[in-house]
Amino acid sequence: MDTAGHDFITERIPHRPPFLWLDRVVELTDEAILAEKRIPADLDVFKGHYPEYPLMPGVLLCEAVFQAGALLIGEMTRGELSGVPVLTRIIGARFKREVHPGDTIEIRAALKEKLGPAWFLKGSVRVGGKVAVQVEFACAVKG
Repeated sequence: MDTAGHDFITERIPHRPPFLWLDRVVELTDEAILAEKRIPADLDVFKGHYPEYPLMPGVLLCEAVFQAGALLIGEMTRGELSGVPVLTRIIGARFKREVHPGDTIEIRAALKEKLGPAWFLKGSVRVGGKVAVQVEFACAVKG
């Protein structure tokens, strides 16, 4: 697929700025997604999260993966979804590398399995081609 930007994303998930952590979808298959996000240097979070050494909070990096997973689920169920995918479980997260203002991150999410109403996924964030975060999680459709 060609890269898909803001409109493509916001048509598929309910997240909006300032809490939208995907800028564009680079690749989307039946079971995986690759997206990108440039981390702006002027984010308010950097004023309070280690202001002398600004770091992107790990929880927000995980949120980017969760949003990519929600978009993947939405796309896999296009037209059949009667609600939105909501995070129900974080199975494990590993933080391996820092992300700083101005970095561009690659966000991946892939379906591991679907059991009834639950979707089990794994994902990662890469910066400079290296893993910054790995996380496994589950979602269920709510609403």
